[in-house]
Amino acid sequence: MRLTLRQLQIFTAVADTGSTTAAGLIVSLSQSATSGALRELEGILAARVFDRVGKRLVLNDNGRALLPRARAMLDGAKDIEGGFATFDTSLDATPHLLVLGASTTIGNYILPALVASYLGSSPNVCVDIVIGNTSEIAAAAARLEIDIGFIEGPCHEREVQALPWLDDELVIVCGPAHPLLHEDRTARVGVKVLREQQWLLREPGSGTREAVESALLPHLNQWTRPMVLGSTEAIKQAVAVGLGIACLPLCAVRDLLALGRIAVIKTTLPRLTRPFYQIHHRQKNFSSALEHFVSHCRAI
Repeated sequence: MRLTLRQLQIFTAVADTGSTTAAGLIVSLSQSATSGALRELEGILAARVFDRVGKRLVLNDNGRALLPRARAMLDGAKDIEGGFATFDTSLDATPHLLVLGASTTIGNYILPALVASYLGSSPNVCVDIVIGNTSEIAAAAARLEIDIGFIEGPCHEREVQALPWLDDELVIVCGPAHPLLHEDRTARVGVKVLREQQWLLREPGSGTREAVESALLPHLNQWTRPMVLGSTEAIKQAVAVGLGIACLPLCAVRDLLALGRIAVIKTTLPRLTRPFYQIHHRQKNFSSALEHFVSHCRAI
């Protein structure tokens, strides 16, 4: 076998930095040695893995196909180097770095408390968190850029496995001065009235947007001139000042509900829920530290 882990390490460094000079600094090689190793890899594969665009190296389709497999092999080798001992939470144990991905709602309102409680009993673990919308986190998992992810919408990446994690309740909210609250507070708002409201929505690709459309469009049929905002926090503040109504995760609006800055609209719709998912690449090797964190998350 002529292919080596060192070659794959150099390949991933070039993919991450876009140049052999910058990659050489990461893998402790000269620019010429890095370029030579890359040429050797392409010779073994009998295929170019980068397109040369000026001085920059950009992954081509061969490179994009190789990258997740290379990361998986390097990940497995790192796990082997770490040994086979049972995960140790003592202070002098070998440090572990977990790179977590989370869609916006989970990353802002659920994951911080989970990580804090986990690190309280695992001081030898460091955690980096990548936050994006659901499609961005799923794509990062497909590229093995994160160890594990948590998303709030369906995963459309074939290389990624999605497992149900938590159920999240969605509520329809408005500002305290909204007319819907000042008609008959005991009555439930019907579909026709809801359909006529100014709706505030997340951007396409957001798990919250996809969940809201899945839950509401079967009843409302369509939106009437919705306003799109790029974050849940922006929608919350817009609702509070009366720009419109929104369907948002209960976990995201508890603070403003408690302060009386927004209110839940009682409707004739059924209870709205959606699942949260834990995702990882199908070839992901779970270290003992990662297994321990997953068990912690599933115990809540």
